[in-house]
Amino acid sequence: MSVTEAYLDIETTGLIYGASEITVVGIYLCCGDQTEFVQFVGRDITAQAILEALEGVDIIYTYNGSRFDLPFIHSQFGINLAQMFHHRDLMYDCWSKNLRGGLKGVERQVGITRRLPDMNGWEAVKLWWKYVDSFDLDALEKLCEYNKEDVVNLKTLRDMLI
Repeated sequence: MSVTEAYLDIETTGLIYGASEITVVGIYLCCGDQTEFVQFVGRDITAQAILEALEGVDIIYTYNGSRFDLPFIHSQFGINLAQMFHHRDLMYDCWSKNLRGGLKGVERQVGITRRLPDMNGWEAVKLWWKYVDSFDLDALEKLCEYNKEDVVNLKTLRDMLI
């Protein structure tokens, strides 16, 4: 039986649970050679949608997810993914190999390239508000592509580390 892995990353309007909202949830599902990318945006992000996407998953991988993504999801939607699934935060695997910094910094250190190299979390917040304030679909598309790149790169990073 194949193990189903999920790689998860969120985008938010800020860094504080309760004072900020999740804007995008990206989940990259991998089972052997089969992969599927699922993404939820805005009002489509619900506890039910997240749990349905993770159905059958054995382990969730994140980067700094034990301190950010999973607590944020728990705070906003009341689901504790860390209790419901095995979870591995790749940030700590990186630290054990003396790879420090955020995900983009670690990617540069190990040679993972990006299509959107100048994007970061603050740019993601600005893109969200550009979309909300002026219904800028190009901003939303770029935000979603940034999130997808984060999630898919988690798999690449995991394969290099473990």
